[in-house]
Amino acid sequence: MRVHILHTGRVYIDRSLAYREKSLHPAPYTGWFRGKEKKLWVPVSSYLIEHSKGTVLVDTGWHEEIRVNPRRHLGSFAYSMFKGELPKGDSIAEQLQRLGIKTKDIDYVILSHMHSDHVSGLRHVQDAKKILTSEMEWRAAQKQLGYIKSMWKGIPIDTFKLEGIPFGPYQKGYDLFADGTLYLVHTPGHSEGMVSLLIRLQDQWLLLASDVGYATRSWEHLILPGLTTDKKAAYQSLQWVQDFSQREDCLRVIANHDPNVKPEVMA
Repeated sequence: MRVHILHTGRVYIDRSLAYREKSLHPAPYTGWFRGKEKKLWVPVSSYLIEHSKGTVLVDTGWHEEIRVNPRRHLGSFAYSMFKGELPKGDSIAEQLQRLGIKTKDIDYVILSHMHSDHVSGLRHVQDAKKILTSEMEWRAAQKQLGYIKSMWKGIPIDTFKLEGIPFGPYQKGYDLFADGTLYLVHTPGHSEGMVSLLIRLQDQWLLLASDVGYATRSWEHLILPGLTTDKKAAYQSLQWVQDFSQREDCLRVIANHDPNVKPEVMA
């Protein structure tokens, strides 16, 4: 099994969206009326997993439209809070082509959650064999603020129900290949139905922690993201990531937006 860590653009956000802070500002994570010194660029990551039972893409990064008309792509409300950037050659379509992988041959596209920087590029891979997100996340995306439904309109998305698994803050998730090698672990809080990916590499585990925390220091110091749907659940998920990172059989924990994580191939 091999795991490709890909950067599929980057996003310009207020630092308090990544690392919750106390402030007189009622919603500092929006970035509204906060200066440039409080903003930062962080990568937007996707992951390609070459498994013996199938090819799996986790999240899709930015769509190429963001290069030419970001306001239209994100909508004026989201555009007022964050900006996206996608260098030439970095879209998921361009990177898959470079790897010689046709989107129709991808067995699963897993959406860890359905925030824009994770699903924006979905149309680039819409002909994959199956696109999956958790049933809980799908329901939340239909009714809650913070989602841009135009990014998946007309695209067939399947859902999975949470089942009992040996891992996670609630021991809920989905064993994708039913063989204990790749778990979708329910780690809610940042969004209602978010999952992290737990991948068995040799005799160790690689944990792709999505947005449970924005960088290693998030779980080392238990710093929540600035935006959560359930603060208690977010803390439990982050605490579980911290605990898991300290296991002897934990190879590595990777956050989606960690600026210290570089593109590489892990095997």
